[in-house]
This record gives sequence, C-alpha cells and structure tokens, in this order.
Amino acid sequence: MRGMTLRLALPPALPRSALLPRPTLPTGARIVRTRSALAVAALFAAALALAAGPAGAAPLAAAPAAAATPATFFADPALVQRFVDETAASHGLDPVWVAQQLQQARHTPAVRRLIMPAPPGVARNWSAYRARFVEPRRVQAGLAFWRAHEAALARAEAQHGVPAEVVVAIIGIETFYGRVMGNHRALDALATLAFDFPPGRSDRSAFFREELGHLLAWSRRESLDPGAIRGSFAGALGWPQFMPSSIGRWALDHDGDGRIDLLASPVDAIGSVAHFLAAHGWQRGLATHHAVTAPPPGPDRDALLAPSVVPSFSAAQFAERGAALDEAGRGHEGLLALIELEDGGRPLVHVAGTQNFFVITRYNRSSYYALAVIDLATAVAAARAAAPVAAAGTGTGTGR
Repeated sequence: MRGMTLRLALPPALPRSALLPRPTLPTGARIVRTRSALAVAALFAAALALAAGPAGAAPLAAAPAAAATPATFFADPALVQRFVDETAASHGLDPVWVAQQLQQARHTPAVRRLIMPAPPGVARNWSAYRARFVEPRRVQAGLAFWRAHEAALARAEAQHGVPAEVVVAIIGIETFYGRVMGNHRALDALATLAFDFPPGRSDRSAFFREELGHLLAWSRRESLDPGAIRGSFAGALGWPQFMPSSIGRWALDHDGDGRIDLLASPVDAIGSVAHFLAAHGWQRGLATHHAVTAPPPGPDRDALLAPSVVPSFSAAQFAERGAALDEAGRGHEGLLALIELEDGGRPLVHVAGTQNFFVITRYNRSSYYALAVIDLATAVAAARAAAPVAAAGTGTGTGR
C-alpha cells in the first residue's frame, strides 16, 4: 500500500508551551531555537493549506479508511520539534532544511508490519534458514564476485585481517551481490519507525530517530536527495546494507575515487565490511568456531548458554561443564561461547563460537546469521579452490 505524505498531523503552530522543557540558553541560542520552531510550524501550516485547497474550493474527497493510517505519525509535535532541534545541532544542519525533509516523508504501513518479529510459537529452523543462503546460485554468484574483485578483496584482507571469503559471504547474504538492495524509500522507512513504531515489541523508535538524523546528515554531506535514497524496510543501505550511522563510522573509500559510495561501488562495500569487522574486534587468523557436543539439558548446559553469543568460558571450563570440544577446540587459548540453534523438530545444533563468531553477530545480531555467513564463506572458498582461474585478479580492483 502506498503511504500518504505526512503533512496533516501537525497543528499549524507550535506554541512554546507544546515543546519539552529546555535548559536556559544564551540569547543567541534562543533565537536559533525559536527560528527552528517557527520554521517547522510554518512549513507544516503551509502543508495544511495546500491540503485544504484554495478558498472556496470544494473539499477534497475523503480518502479510503485504509489510506488514513498516518493520523498519528506526527501526533507529538514536541517530539518532532526536539528531533529537528537536536538533529540540526548535532550534525550542523539548518533546522529549516531538516523540517523540509521531514515534510517529504510518507508513512509506510508495510514497514511497521515487516519490523515485527515472528509470531510466538513459531519454531526456528536452522536448516531452512541456511538453505536460503547456502545454495548453488548464491555460491556461484559469490565466486563470480570474488573473481571480479580479487584485488580489492586481497587488499582489504591485508589491511584488516578479515578473510576475503567472509566479506564475500556477508555481501552475498545482505544483497545477493547488489541484486537486492531494497526498494523502500529510506526517508519513509526511518521516519515511520522513528515516529510511529509499532506496539507489540520492544520500542526502538529512539534508535530509528538517531538513524534518521544520520540519513539526513549523510545525504546533505554527499549532496543527495534524501527522498531518492532507497534501502531495506529498516533503512539499511547499499551493497553492504549499512545503517546510516554505520556509513559515517565505518564506511571507506576503498576504490580511491575520493568519495564513499556504498550505493554504487562494490569495492567501497568490500573495504567497508572488512573495516567494520576489524573495528569490532576481528582477530586475524582465528577460527570462527569449533565443533562441540553440548552437555545434556540441565544446569551445566544452562550455565554455558547464559551469556548467549558472548565468549565467556575457556576450553577447560567447557570440559568442566560436560561440553566435549573437538581437538582444535580443546587447544583454543581464548574464550568460547556455546551457540545453540533450533532446527525445526530436529535435534538442536551446537557450535563453540570464538571471538570472530561474536564479531559477525555485531553485523547482524543473530547466531543463525553468523553461522550462515560462515557456511556460505566456506562454500564459496571451496568452489574457488575447485575451479581456479589463472587470469583472476588482473584488473585494478576498482569495481567501476
């Protein structure tokens, strides 16, 4: 369902009494804040006038009930005003421009549906999840991507210590190597979740307001139209599906053209994914996981599972709790986490995750995702070893 422009819910004025209390500011700062408030009020008052039509004109036909869903989108004018003020201040933006971009946003009911978790009682299924990503077409596409960007992948591995196959697998799972990067307007998706986050799950509206601010700052910095940027229903962008804040923190100009372009440059995506993992603690040469037989259900298993994906136990502590590691795992010198995955009605799947397994979960906070990345990486590397190409990697690695 196409969303409706979000311009009918704010009143034609924002009196100071409607704004949240603020600390005392110097006179100059008060003038800026007042200008911001008046600017937002004026913009949305104009929108109301446009929606009403010229004086004396017949009223607009009533929209169908299904199209009237954004009635609460900007229901809290104080929150909107605070967002404009804080975004302008923290990113050095003109508050009038920020308000103008908000006026472009459209409420998108589909985003609210898609952000919801699976209904309770639905069993998770590792085999089905894995089959979505570790399958012949994606493996062959990953091999082709590796061959096309051999030099860029090798350079990223040398600089950041992250194996090429792990970077290839993440980009393959995130966007099928640029084929599926999302078709939601990022401005609409983030504004919907920022100001009308659905009930029924933990409220993350503050997180999405922060990401909306980063989207506006990044688009202004790169001279992009915020309304033209498309991504996932959660606002993730480009080849690596970075959230807007991640672009500012970890994206790199890996192709050396003087700009960071995750929307169009697979080589920038390669460097950025490797940099993200390295910045989150990837350890060069460390295995991602070891095989393990978990102890029987009971206190020992519960104790090993309690920290979730965070490595918290030595190999000796695993053994003390009745977990049987393989030979490589018994020799592991760092800490481990017992990872447990449901597999439909089949027996549970367990692995012993290392620091590098944990790092992959910083990209997507799911142990299912991390193990799928690892399995796809293994499959693509095996395909490459089985079918080497003598001329691979002779290009510049710019991906352009």
